Amino acid sequence: MKYIALIYSDPAREPKPGTPEGDADMQAYFTLNDSLIEAGVLVGGEALEGVETATSLRIKAGKVETMDGPFAETKELLGGFYIIDVPDLDSALKYAAMIPAAAHGTIELRPVMDLSAMMEG
Repeated sequence: MKYIALIYSDPAREPKPGTPEGDADMQAYFTLNDSLIEAGVLVGGEALEGVETATSLRIKAGKVETMDGPFAETKELLGGFYIIDVPDLDSALKYAAMIPAAAHGTIELRPVMDLSAMMEG
């Protein structure tokens, strides 16, 4: 089963790039990537640009509205994701706990819908 691990963190609490802590955090992500590849569970994953580059969209009264930035007001911001293919939630939790941001943020795990199975049925 595929799971997406959404990586949320509070920029005020995460290690800053270019510092020893930030370098160690980035190395931990490289190590995690290698571990996921070696385990054969990595489907994909990416880091996202900062929230200041976001554009949100919604449709109201049939008209498309766009606005700069994220819609939700929260301290923890979505910074990236992994998609993994594992047998069950326990396995997904094991890998999600390895994501460095789990130490200073939140990892949200969600099963990915298998739409091809729904279309066949």
